Amino acid sequence: MAEAQESTSARVLIVDDEEDQRNGLASLVSSWGFTVETASDGQDALDKLQIFSAQVVVTDLNMPRMDGFELLEHLSREGESPVSIVLTAFGSIENALKTVHDLGAFWFLEKPIQANALKVLLSRAAAQGRLASQTELLQRELSYRGVLEDLVGPSKAMQEVFSLIRQVAGSTAAVLVTGESGTGKELVARAIHKLSRRSDGPFVAINCAAMPETLMESELFGHEKGAFTGALQRRAGCFELAHNGTLLLDEIGDMPFGTQAKLLRVLEDSKVRRLGGSQELKVDSRVIASTNKELAESLKEGSMREDLYYRLNVFHIHLPPLRERSDDVLPIAEALMGGMNEKHECKVVDFHPNVAEKLQRYSWPGNVRELRNVIERAVILAGEGTILPSHLIGTLNEQGPVSTASTDPNELSLRVGTTVKQAEKALILKTLDHTKGNKTRAARILEVSLKTLHNKVKEYNADSESAEEPAGED
Repeated sequence: MAEAQESTSARVLIVDDEEDQRNGLASLVSSWGFTVETASDGQDALDKLQIFSAQVVVTDLNMPRMDGFELLEHLSREGESPVSIVLTAFGSIENALKTVHDLGAFWFLEKPIQANALKVLLSRAAAQGRLASQTELLQRELSYRGVLEDLVGPSKAMQEVFSLIRQVAGSTAAVLVTGESGTGKELVARAIHKLSRRSDGPFVAINCAAMPETLMESELFGHEKGAFTGALQRRAGCFELAHNGTLLLDEIGDMPFGTQAKLLRVLEDSKVRRLGGSQELKVDSRVIASTNKELAESLKEGSMREDLYYRLNVFHIHLPPLRERSDDVLPIAEALMGGMNEKHECKVVDFHPNVAEKLQRYSWPGNVRELRNVIERAVILAGEGTILPSHLIGTLNEQGPVSTASTDPNELSLRVGTTVKQAEKALILKTLDHTKGNKTRAARILEVSLKTLHNKVKEYNADSESAEEPAGED
């Protein structure tokens, strides 16, 4: 009784080309409290679904123009498939089972329809539809709060990334994910996979910078027994392993040039030939590529094929570095803390206020990967309760990665964690301050050419007029 009451607000679309059958079912289903609309065939159903948001579709299989199988196939392809129940006449049960298996239909009923069986199936299908809707709403709510799958980030920049992920996930387009090392490019690829229709398929990742050319081709395309020395048995490549799933080509900018042409052919033909093999195998793998390189520069240098670049860069997602989205630091740290508690069986619950401030003020040159390492170490040291400043590494216990403060105006203090670029800038500006803006003297002290110093000062957006050389100087 409760099951029927819960389903009273569910919307049902009945699709059947026989008018009497269609109207009779509509009248019966309406009497059970469902909101009902009807359609005469698959094409009519698609038109009705534009204005009638059905949670359950009850459809006949054999119809003119567009049959039930084509209807559900279309809805599945568009990612808009309501829960469906297939009606079938004697002799078409095999097709009904195929529809259930291949297109995920909820179940099927043989004609003539038994009212009690249909009522039970409708109630359960409506319940499944509500659960799917609630899951989708929860996913959207979490993304608006700054969580999408394993990605965390309430900042405006990350919300834009989340929006791009949601837009591209339902398609089969190739995606190029760019960003500095440690920003979470693989997490973006995994989120796209989990939100796609391929989520039940495998997710396979290969690092293009981690192996020589010959080994990489074996990893990508597979090999036959005896294809080369050491090939003692047949081995499937990543494209085969990722069939009906997603393949991540990590650090694509480091792929050997010779391999790029072979990769391009696979992407265009969706066929792969194992090394040493004579037959081509059909593969269906959605490809996502990622890199921390500027591929535009690689194109100019000739280390990246232009045709491969455009084949992979159908849809571009760029991950900004952590230093440009400080609002994300604490939410990410809190998520990491929960994961590290579980991993190391700790009971850390929060951050000391000073720790939170230090985490937000730090520039994070290693991005999320560095933050992860810091939080993991801190959780282990704290064990339980609160993470204190003493649990952080030395760099974070300072005011920042670079400091020019000193009791001696001619001294420069640099802390562990300072990058070479930061140290260079601090040293040049400190030296110019010491020489009162005299670039010639500063260049001599630094043992660099005057031209190099001028270029550096210009790069730092220094005011050229405030550092003019004194007249008559060498």
